[in-house]
Amino acid sequence: MFHSINPYNQQIIASYQEVRQEELTLIVQKASLSFHQWKLLNYKVRSTLFFKMAELLRKNLDRYAILISSEMGKIIRESRSEIEKCAWLCEYYAENAEQFLEKEYINTDAVNSYIRFDPMGVVYAIMPWNFPFWQVLRAAVPTMMAGNTMVLKHAPNVMGCALTIEKLFLDAGFPENVFRNLAIPIELSEQVIAHPAICGVTLTGSLRAGSIVASQAGKYLKKCVLELGGSDPYIVLNDADINQACKTGVSSRMLNSGQVCISAKRFIVEANIYDRFVGEQKVLLQNLRLGNPLSEETEMGPMAREDLLINIERQIKESVAMGAKVIIGGQRLKNDTWFFEPTLITNVTKEMPVYHEETFGPVSVIIKARDSEDAIKIANDTAMGLGASIWTQNLALAEKMAAQIEAGAVFINGMTKSDPRLPFGGTKQSGFGRELGSYGIKEFVNIKTVWVK
Repeated sequence: MFHSINPYNQQIIASYQEVRQEELTLIVQKASLSFHQWKLLNYKVRSTLFFKMAELLRKNLDRYAILISSEMGKIIRESRSEIEKCAWLCEYYAENAEQFLEKEYINTDAVNSYIRFDPMGVVYAIMPWNFPFWQVLRAAVPTMMAGNTMVLKHAPNVMGCALTIEKLFLDAGFPENVFRNLAIPIELSEQVIAHPAICGVTLTGSLRAGSIVASQAGKYLKKCVLELGGSDPYIVLNDADINQACKTGVSSRMLNSGQVCISAKRFIVEANIYDRFVGEQKVLLQNLRLGNPLSEETEMGPMAREDLLINIERQIKESVAMGAKVIIGGQRLKNDTWFFEPTLITNVTKEMPVYHEETFGPVSVIIKARDSEDAIKIANDTAMGLGASIWTQNLALAEKMAAQIEAGAVFINGMTKSDPRLPFGGTKQSGFGRELGSYGIKEFVNIKTVWVK
């Protein structure tokens, strides 16, 4: 039995029965049968359905946003933004998928030679709770526009969102079983991956989960795409617009109560402006309004689960024992809530958990750098490589630095984010493969050479 628990008041919203093992197999088989019909539909038909989905997302924006905020604690205006972004995603691929997957003609010794991009089958998606609509549709929309079908294992604490997304596909007019939700425990995940109809696996989650899924995918020779979080550097050089860099940095770090994969995790600030940056960020964090996620005035909600809060407490406690200094925050508000104070930590060194582990909560870590070269060294001193930000008025220098930073994306004078138009994914232990853009839609296609003479 899965329980959806409101993080704001810890009340059970709903409980959901798990799918039995034999039902699981039947659902995958139905998705496979639907694939053989779905792949034959032309792009215009698929596009029409995704345009309809975008329309329904906007029409029901408030209802979906309330569900997100209730199940995982995101403030309501961020939940609305998530739904709006999902609608944009649907429209983007409805407009561009056919162009992305056009045949590519190559000059060879043949009369004609070209590359086709053909759908592969049923893709298994394992998705997290922090963006419960966006993460699912980010994987599903390009994958399905390419002609594949999908089965979803969503995080247990957002099962209401998972079932709502499944119904959204039906309401938009999609054929039955082209997208199905699997309410299964993680123990049954390998059974899904092993099923002959499953052509690939896409996962957004922890390093541990990614390692297990990659091992299982390898065991059964299935393609996989992994996004496993990040410890994103946010570099601020002496000549930056410090006020704007600080405001944007706080927005990036505290978005979704700090529970974002691609966001400012480690602020790396040049020595000459370090004290000013710390002071300005302290003021901004102190003024954040915590409260009910459904209230329009609230600027930060609770964390999604208590175990996440406990892990943040551990990271801070261990780092302080090693010499880190908590400027503000550093603990949960009360023992009976899942709120964690907006936290600012300095005097951070590389052996501390807040330096080398991903901090998935409202914790701002500020590290002093001697100069731009030192900043790059610190930025790359992590096992992860999802995103990075650089703040400076010297754009030529920024682009040289961007070339040296080990990350899947670098944003200059802006916050890291995902965008339907741009490929999204990481390097090192942040995973491999890409979602979004023209690259993401080609992850689960057969890149087929055709040679004619």
